[in-house]
Amino acid sequence: MNHVTDQQPGYRADFVVGEHSARHLRRILRAYLTSWGVPEVACAAELALTELVANVVRHVPGRRCCTLVELRPGGVRVEVSDGWLRLPRLSAQDELADGGRGLLLVDAVTDRWGVEPDPGGHGKTVWFECAAEAGDST
Repeated sequence: MNHVTDQQPGYRADFVVGEHSARHLRRILRAYLTSWGVPEVACAAELALTELVANVVRHVPGRRCCTLVELRPGGVRVEVSDGWLRLPRLSAQDELADGGRGLLLVDAVTDRWGVEPDPGGHGKTVWFECAAEAGDST
């Protein structure tokens, strides 16, 4: 069952992702960032979110995840949590390889990112933050 919570200042959705989920989540993310007055971080945040959702589609059995978007002082934080125990890591793949560079992109376009194992041992959360220009965001 899919579940969405719209709570200001944030958005949370728990669902099974598929091929088109990243596109829908990018639209939702951009709408929130625009309404919060921080559209300047939208391109970077959309790209990073796409990479995290693609990792769920490729690697997580059942493709279930929880996505959280929060406005924070100084910018926005986006989290993608799933039940897969294996932690992602930056990899130095062959530059001609078909994949393996998603977290390198996340690292390049966001201000901070990280991975936190679930304290109960039931998966992990991959998160990133994009800083907004001074005077924007709450």
